[in-house]
Amino acid sequence: MDILGASDPHRSASRPSDLNRSASRALRIIDELGKHPDGLTARRIAQRCECNLATTYHLIRTLRYEGYVGQRPGGRYVLGTKIVSRFRDFMAAIAGPPNLHSVLQELARTTGQSIYLSQLTGNQLIVTDVVEGPYSPHLEELMVHFEDSAHATALGKALLWSLPGRHRRAYLGERGLRRFTTATVTDSEKLDDELHELGRRQLFTEHEQYRRDVCCGAVLVTGKTRGAIGVSCGVERWRQLAPTLTHQLRLAAADVSSGYNWQTANR
Repeated sequence: MDILGASDPHRSASRPSDLNRSASRALRIIDELGKHPDGLTARRIAQRCECNLATTYHLIRTLRYEGYVGQRPGGRYVLGTKIVSRFRDFMAAIAGPPNLHSVLQELARTTGQSIYLSQLTGNQLIVTDVVEGPYSPHLEELMVHFEDSAHATALGKALLWSLPGRHRRAYLGERGLRRFTTATVTDSEKLDDELHELGRRQLFTEHEQYRRDVCCGAVLVTGKTRGAIGVSCGVERWRQLAPTLTHQLRLAAADVSSGYNWQTANR
């Protein structure tokens, strides 16, 4: 697993000696268009990608032909529909066994809380599935996406603990330890100590480190699906129900790890 990234967390560890500049520039165009849903002119794309205008037009024409770039009536360029297909392919590639989403749904139904699945893919921690529950606060930032708040979330702590120490330090060194609340751990040594203690219990929790008035718990899953299942909860409800919620979380994670159909067995 390569988690040693460059300054751009989506890039690999080092620049290859045989880097194809045309391919690299084409991908930079796609990246820039992804940041600007309203579209960009060719001249603006050239400026942002540090590429001359003639080359930019050549790459855009190629990307349009392949379906990765579209053009609006006003002339601005936007991401093409092919991107959607590639995202679906990506999500299918990291999907767990067929019953996994059903496990999350059943866990959300029985607890009333929002349930999350997070996985390590390449050098990214990604929230790959979410089932919202009526008693959890809505956390827009924990919808399906790439996330850079691993040090502050229960899901992230679980996955960070699963990494070898040098990989964990490299990952956090790239992204830093951003402070989300006054409770967020922003010292790397203190975080290591916390992860060591949480790992010993095999239950990863955080109390208002990511959002005020919110607590989360997570448990690692192994087997065909490697990642973490987590639950979010308001502070008061967590104080009342933490043992029950974490017990249900452990059961679900154990059954996912073993490939057992947790949903059928708990009817």
